[in-house]
Amino acid sequence: MDNNFKVNMNEYLPLRDVVFNTLRQAILKGELAPGERLMEIQLAEKLGVSRTPIREAIRKLELEGLVLMIPRKGAEVAKISEKSLRDVLEVRRSLEELAIELACQRMTQEDLVQLEQRQEIFCRAIRSGSPMEMAESDEAFHDVIYLSTGNDKLVQMLNNLREQMYRYRLEYIKDADKRQVLMVEHEHILNALKGRNLSEAKLAAREHIDNQEITVSKNIKEQEENILPGRGRR
Repeated sequence: MDNNFKVNMNEYLPLRDVVFNTLRQAILKGELAPGERLMEIQLAEKLGVSRTPIREAIRKLELEGLVLMIPRKGAEVAKISEKSLRDVLEVRRSLEELAIELACQRMTQEDLVQLEQRQEIFCRAIRSGSPMEMAESDEAFHDVIYLSTGNDKLVQMLNNLREQMYRYRLEYIKDADKRQVLMVEHEHILNALKGRNLSEAKLAAREHIDNQEITVSKNIKEQEENILPGRGRR
Protein backbone atom coordinates (compact mmCIF):
# COMPACT_ATOMS: atom_id res chain seq x y z
CA MET A 1 0.00 0.00 0.00
CA ASP A 2 1.93 3.01 -1.30
CA ASN A 3 -0.83 5.64 -1.20
CA ASN A 4 -0.03 9.21 -0.18
CA PHE A 5 -3.20 9.99 1.77
CA LYS A 6 -2.92 10.70 5.49
CA VAL A 7 -5.28 11.35 8.35
CA ASN A 8 -6.18 14.98 9.03
CA MET A 9 -7.00 15.33 12.70
CA ASN A 10 -10.00 17.44 13.69
CA GLU A 11 -10.45 18.35 17.34
CA TYR A 12 -14.21 18.67 16.85
CA LEU A 13 -14.76 15.16 15.45
CA PRO A 14 -14.42 11.73 17.10
CA LEU A 15 -11.45 9.73 15.80
CA ARG A 16 -13.73 7.19 14.09
CA ASP A 17 -15.28 10.00 12.00
CA VAL A 18 -11.87 11.43 11.12
CA VAL A 19 -10.69 7.99 9.94
CA PHE A 20 -13.94 7.43 8.02
CA ASN A 21 -13.64 10.81 6.25
CA THR A 22 -9.98 10.12 5.41
CA LEU A 23 -10.71 6.72 3.85
CA ARG A 24 -13.81 7.98 2.07
CA GLN A 25 -11.91 10.84 0.45
CA ALA A 26 -9.10 8.45 -0.54
CA ILE A 27 -11.63 6.22 -2.32
CA LEU A 28 -13.42 9.09 -4.04
CA LYS A 29 -10.14 10.61 -5.22
CA GLY A 30 -8.90 7.25 -6.48
CA GLU A 31 -6.01 7.09 -3.98
CA LEU A 32 -7.52 3.76 -2.93
CA ALA A 33 -8.25 2.07 -6.24
CA PRO A 34 -11.35 0.02 -7.13
CA GLY A 35 -10.67 -3.60 -6.20
CA GLU A 36 -7.91 -2.71 -3.74
CA ARG A 37 -7.97 -4.68 -0.50
CA LEU A 38 -8.34 -2.75 2.73
CA MET A 39 -6.01 -4.35 5.25
CA GLU A 40 -6.86 -3.21 8.77
CA ILE A 41 -3.35 -3.59 10.16
CA GLN A 42 -1.67 -1.74 7.29
CA LEU A 43 -4.24 1.08 7.35
CA ALA A 44 -3.95 1.42 11.12
CA GLU A 45 -0.16 1.69 10.86
CA LYS A 46 -0.35 4.15 7.98
CA LEU A 47 -2.82 6.45 9.73
CA GLY A 48 -1.29 6.03 13.18
CA VAL A 49 -4.48 4.76 14.83
CA SER A 50 -5.73 1.51 16.33
CA ARG A 51 -7.63 -1.07 14.30
CA THR A 52 -10.97 -0.26 15.99
CA PRO A 53 -11.69 3.05 14.15
CA ILE A 54 -10.45 1.44 10.92
CA ARG A 55 -12.92 -1.42 11.36
CA GLU A 56 -15.77 1.01 12.17
CA ALA A 57 -14.94 3.15 9.13
CA ILE A 58 -14.90 0.13 6.81
CA ARG A 59 -18.34 -0.94 8.07
CA LYS A 60 -19.69 2.55 7.42
CA LEU A 61 -18.11 2.65 3.94
CA GLU A 62 -19.77 -0.68 3.19
CA LEU A 63 -23.16 0.83 4.00
CA GLU A 64 -22.43 3.63 1.51
CA GLY A 65 -21.56 1.12 -1.20
CA LEU A 66 -17.93 2.25 -1.38
CA VAL A 67 -16.55 -0.96 0.14
CA LEU A 68 -17.44 -4.63 -0.38
CA MET A 69 -16.93 -7.44 2.11
CA ILE A 70 -15.69 -10.49 0.20
CA PRO A 71 -16.03 -13.92 1.91
CA ARG A 72 -12.64 -15.31 2.98
CA LYS A 73 -10.88 -12.22 1.58
CA GLY A 74 -12.10 -9.31 3.66
CA ALA A 75 -12.84 -5.74 2.61
CA GLU A 76 -12.02 -4.18 -0.72
CA VAL A 77 -12.84 -0.94 -2.50
CA ALA A 78 -16.02 -1.44 -4.54
CA LYS A 79 -15.64 -1.28 -8.29
CA ILE A 80 -17.79 1.17 -10.21
CA SER A 81 -20.13 -1.08 -12.19
CA GLU A 82 -22.77 -0.31 -14.78
CA LYS A 83 -25.38 -2.16 -12.74
CA SER A 84 -24.72 -0.17 -9.56
CA LEU A 85 -24.79 3.04 -11.60
CA ARG A 86 -28.09 2.05 -13.22
CA ASP A 87 -29.63 1.03 -9.88
CA VAL A 88 -28.71 4.32 -8.20
CA LEU A 89 -29.85 6.49 -11.12
CA GLU A 90 -33.18 4.69 -11.43
CA VAL A 91 -33.93 5.67 -7.84
CA ARG A 92 -32.57 9.18 -8.34
CA ARG A 93 -34.75 9.77 -11.41
CA SER A 94 -37.93 9.03 -9.45
CA LEU A 95 -36.95 11.09 -6.42
CA GLU A 96 -35.64 13.95 -8.56
CA GLU A 97 -38.88 14.09 -10.53
CA LEU A 98 -40.87 14.39 -7.31
CA ALA A 99 -38.47 17.03 -5.98
CA ILE A 100 -38.79 19.06 -9.19
CA GLU A 101 -42.59 18.85 -9.06
CA LEU A 102 -42.74 20.06 -5.45
CA ALA A 103 -40.05 22.71 -5.98
CA CYS A 104 -41.94 24.09 -8.96
CA GLN A 105 -44.93 24.65 -6.66
CA ARG A 106 -43.15 25.74 -3.49
CA MET A 107 -39.90 27.53 -4.32
CA THR A 108 -39.80 31.03 -2.86
CA GLN A 109 -38.11 34.00 -4.49
CA GLU A 110 -35.31 33.60 -1.93
CA ASP A 111 -34.86 29.96 -3.00
CA LEU A 112 -34.59 31.01 -6.64
CA VAL A 113 -32.02 33.69 -5.80
CA GLN A 114 -30.01 31.08 -3.88
CA LEU A 115 -30.26 28.65 -6.80
CA GLU A 116 -28.88 31.35 -9.13
CA GLN A 117 -26.01 31.96 -6.70
CA ARG A 118 -25.21 28.25 -6.52
CA GLN A 119 -25.21 28.13 -10.32
CA GLU A 120 -22.68 30.98 -10.43
CA ILE A 121 -20.46 29.13 -7.95
CA PHE A 122 -20.78 25.95 -10.03
CA CYS A 123 -19.79 27.81 -13.22
CA ARG A 124 -16.72 29.26 -11.50
CA ALA A 125 -15.75 25.79 -10.29
CA ILE A 126 -16.14 24.42 -13.83
CA ARG A 127 -13.81 27.10 -15.17
CA SER A 128 -11.10 26.91 -12.53
CA GLY A 129 -11.83 24.32 -9.86
CA SER A 130 -10.75 20.78 -9.13
CA PRO A 131 -13.08 17.86 -9.96
CA MET A 132 -14.03 17.59 -6.29
CA GLU A 133 -14.92 21.30 -6.12
CA MET A 134 -17.05 20.86 -9.23
CA ALA A 135 -18.79 17.81 -7.75
CA GLU A 136 -19.46 19.58 -4.45
CA SER A 137 -20.82 22.73 -6.13
CA ASP A 138 -23.00 20.55 -8.40
CA GLU A 139 -24.33 18.82 -5.29
CA ALA A 140 -24.97 22.20 -3.61
CA PHE A 141 -27.02 23.34 -6.63
CA HIS A 142 -29.33 20.35 -6.35
CA ASP A 143 -29.54 20.71 -2.55
CA VAL A 144 -31.30 24.07 -2.96
CA ILE A 145 -33.98 22.37 -5.06
CA TYR A 146 -34.40 19.52 -2.59
CA LEU A 147 -34.68 21.78 0.47
CA SER A 148 -37.14 24.07 -1.30
CA THR A 149 -39.65 21.19 -1.48
CA GLY A 150 -40.25 21.51 2.27
CA ASN A 151 -40.60 17.72 2.41
CA ASP A 152 -38.26 16.44 5.12
CA LYS A 153 -38.76 12.76 4.22
CA LEU A 154 -37.87 13.38 0.59
CA VAL A 155 -34.79 15.39 1.58
CA GLN A 156 -33.74 12.56 3.92
CA MET A 157 -34.08 9.96 1.15
CA LEU A 158 -32.10 12.11 -1.28
CA ASN A 159 -29.40 12.66 1.36
CA ASN A 160 -29.18 8.89 1.90
CA LEU A 161 -28.62 8.52 -1.83
CA ARG A 162 -26.10 11.37 -1.90
CA GLU A 163 -23.05 9.35 -0.84
CA GLN A 164 -23.63 6.69 -3.48
CA MET A 165 -24.26 9.40 -6.08
CA TYR A 166 -21.10 11.34 -5.22
CA ARG A 167 -18.78 8.80 -6.78
CA TYR A 168 -20.70 8.83 -10.06
CA ARG A 169 -21.01 12.61 -9.97
CA LEU A 170 -17.23 12.87 -9.60
CA GLU A 171 -16.69 10.35 -12.42
CA TYR A 172 -19.00 12.37 -14.70
CA ILE A 173 -17.27 15.67 -13.97
CA LYS A 174 -13.85 14.15 -14.65
CA ASP A 175 -14.90 14.07 -18.31
CA ALA A 176 -13.76 17.56 -19.40
CA ASP A 177 -15.82 17.40 -22.60
CA LYS A 178 -19.04 17.28 -20.57
CA ARG A 179 -18.45 20.24 -18.26
CA GLN A 180 -19.92 22.86 -20.57
CA VAL A 181 -22.92 20.58 -21.11
CA LEU A 182 -23.40 20.40 -17.34
CA MET A 183 -23.56 24.19 -17.06
CA VAL A 184 -26.18 24.34 -19.81
CA GLU A 185 -28.22 21.57 -18.15
CA HIS A 186 -28.23 23.49 -14.88
CA GLU A 187 -29.33 26.63 -16.70
CA HIS A 188 -32.25 24.74 -18.27
CA ILE A 189 -33.36 23.48 -14.84
CA LEU A 190 -32.95 26.93 -13.29
CA ASN A 191 -34.89 28.74 -16.03
CA ALA A 192 -37.71 26.19 -16.00
CA LEU A 193 -38.10 26.53 -12.22
CA LYS A 194 -38.01 30.32 -12.45
CA GLY A 195 -40.82 30.14 -15.02
CA ARG A 196 -42.72 27.52 -12.94
CA ASN A 197 -42.73 25.38 -16.10
CA LEU A 198 -43.14 21.90 -14.66
CA SER A 199 -42.92 19.92 -17.90
CA GLU A 200 -39.74 21.74 -18.97
CA ALA A 201 -38.20 21.37 -15.50
CA LYS A 202 -38.88 17.62 -15.43
CA LEU A 203 -37.50 17.19 -18.95
CA ALA A 204 -34.35 19.15 -18.09
CA ALA A 205 -33.78 17.12 -14.91
CA ARG A 206 -34.33 13.83 -16.77
CA GLU A 207 -31.87 14.79 -19.53
CA HIS A 208 -29.36 15.79 -16.86
CA ILE A 209 -29.50 12.31 -15.29
CA ASP A 210 -29.68 10.46 -18.62
CA ASN A 211 -26.52 12.21 -19.85
CA GLN A 212 -24.75 11.28 -16.65
CA GLU A 213 -25.65 7.62 -17.09
CA ILE A 214 -24.50 7.58 -20.75
CA THR A 215 -21.16 9.27 -19.99
CA VAL A 216 -20.28 7.30 -16.85
CA SER A 217 -21.30 3.99 -18.50
CA LYS A 218 -18.95 4.78 -21.38
CA ASN A 219 -16.14 5.60 -18.95
CA ILE A 220 -16.71 2.34 -17.06
CA LYS A 221 -16.52 0.31 -20.29
CA GLU A 222 -13.32 2.08 -21.34
CA GLN A 223 -11.74 1.46 -17.94
CA GLU A 224 -12.69 -2.23 -18.10
CA GLU A 225 -11.16 -2.53 -21.58
CA ASN A 226 -7.93 -0.81 -20.52
CA ILE A 227 -7.44 -2.46 -17.15
CA LEU A 228 -4.76 -5.16 -16.89
CA PRO A 229 -5.25 -8.44 -14.98
CA GLY A 230 -4.52 -7.90 -11.30
CA ARG A 231 -4.31 -4.13 -11.59
CA GLY A 232 -5.83 -2.25 -8.68
CA ARG A 233 -4.81 -4.91 -6.13
CA ARG A 234 -1.67 -4.04 -4.29
